[in-house]
Amino acid sequence: MRTGLLSAFPFLAMAAVGAADMMGGPGIGLQPMMALGPAFAGLTGGKRRTALVGALAMALSIALSLYNDQFGERRGNATLISVAGVSVAALVATAMRQRREAELANVRSIAEAAQRVLLRPVPRGAGRLRVAVSYTSAVADARIGGDLYEVVTSPHGVRVIIGDVQGKGLEAVETAAVVLGAFREAAYDEPDLPAVGERLERALDRHLLGEKFVTAVLVEVPHGQGTRSATLLNFGHPAPLAIRHDGSVHFAEPPRRCLPLGLGLHGSDPPSPHEVPFAPGDQLLLYTDGVTEARDGDNHFYPLERAHLLKDPDPEGALEAVHQDIQEHVGGTLNDDAAMLLLRYRDYSVPRRPATEE
Repeated sequence: MRTGLLSAFPFLAMAAVGAADMMGGPGIGLQPMMALGPAFAGLTGGKRRTALVGALAMALSIALSLYNDQFGERRGNATLISVAGVSVAALVATAMRQRREAELANVRSIAEAAQRVLLRPVPRGAGRLRVAVSYTSAVADARIGGDLYEVVTSPHGVRVIIGDVQGKGLEAVETAAVVLGAFREAAYDEPDLPAVGERLERALDRHLLGEKFVTAVLVEVPHGQGTRSATLLNFGHPAPLAIRHDGSVHFAEPPRRCLPLGLGLHGSDPPSPHEVPFAPGDQLLLYTDGVTEARDGDNHFYPLERAHLLKDPDPEGALEAVHQDIQEHVGGTLNDDAAMLLLRYRDYSVPRRPATEE
């Protein structure tokens, strides 16, 4: 509706100026306001439309000058020069705007290509897990930011990472790329999560300067039908939310808090892996602090324990319900990147619906 009003405004303005000038007579002096038409024409539309509005404004100005017996006089000539100047300026501004829009479209396409390389789509199924992801960048029109996630099916089990890079901008994206690249290799090669964590530490130690760091939590769900637990390794990241099949909810806190990735090679003890119950029908919700630190108008944090939002049979639908609830809680856009990764243990006790023929 706003775009439609902006598109119609140049014509409405010129019509109003022309009608008022004709009714008020030569003494009212509204002819210079005919420049409102071409001045607003450059906000929407292309160069052809802007040129058309400028030509129409010139034609109406000439007609009013003849009607008011001002054509060829100083006052009439000044009006025509003003309208012509504004029309030319609007045409130049339109050309520059279209060039910037084309450049922005190219940047967006590059960002989307970078997203496909950096944050690849996670598999909807991995081992005995169903997986869903939700990611929102706090930067307007951006597709990627400082949050990261990945799911790798290795010979040792399904291994997952979610993390949050300190800082913003391209530097954070570059650091996220280093972490994800190291994880994709280590998750497949290393025998356990502590070894994967060491590989990540070494990769970041070569990359990071100063006191930059990355909070992250690693998860491993072994293969096999007898699996009843998941192993977590937490590097200073918010504890995942565990939802049991009976509806009980708790945060999978580590036995002790440890430093984030990038700071662990400076004399501190690495985190210890810990197990959490994870059986058919259970869920693990991994997230970044952009989710829990989302605040409403009264400065209250988002209550992530709303487990009833995760009862949708489709994991993607469940995450979408949480995402919409966060937006309603905030009442606008988020101030930080927010990523969520839902791991749902397949419940084979529930019979699957037969596939319908299309």
